[in-house]
Amino acid sequence: MTAQQIKVAIADDHKIFRDGIRMSLRDKEYLKIIWEAEDGKDLMHKLKLKEPDVVLMDIRMPEIDGINAIGMIRKEYEAVKIIVLTMYDDQEMITKMMEMGANAYLTKTTDPEEIYQAILTCMNDDFYFNELVNKAVLLKLQHKKTVRQFYPNPVKFSEKELKILKLIAEDKTTEEISKEVFLSPRTIETIRQNMKQKAGAKTIAGLVMYAMRNKLLE
Repeated sequence: MTAQQIKVAIADDHKIFRDGIRMSLRDKEYLKIIWEAEDGKDLMHKLKLKEPDVVLMDIRMPEIDGINAIGMIRKEYEAVKIIVLTMYDDQEMITKMMEMGANAYLTKTTDPEEIYQAILTCMNDDFYFNELVNKAVLLKLQHKKTVRQFYPNPVKFSEKELKILKLIAEDKTTEEISKEVFLSPRTIETIRQNMKQKAGAKTIAGLVMYAMRNKLLE
């Protein structure tokens, strides 16, 4: 958990919802709501004036919707964490937004305490993976659909590393991976850490998202 104050922005075209989120988070430790945006165009304008650490963003918004906004934010504000907060729990939409650069995906029925934890987790570990995202991502991997390339120069992994990476994405334990690739659990852990360093990922979830965005798991 971070002791540094986290600057949060809210982008949603429903004022009642923005008010509710602001009220539910206003007394949370470490957080400060710095501004609100009523649509995607307003969001992009206010980002230029004052950059937040985290944006809580709906998908369906007037002017510029969340899908277009997330692409624009990722090009111009790489450090900003994006938490999608929407009514839609469609699995295709979840994986699309995560592949495009979202750090978390929550529905509007999510408890405020979980939204708070998602903000803290994204700040510390880059990604917040809940059951909704885990299910959508694993389904995507199983179907091996085309994944949008996110990074222009992906890291080169060896065949052995790619094999281990795919097993990690299949939620295999260290012991299961060890038996499948005929290496000791300690060696698997070392390779896992090396891959995280290569990809610049802090967590295994971040490593898997990196692999998805660069089509390494197809």
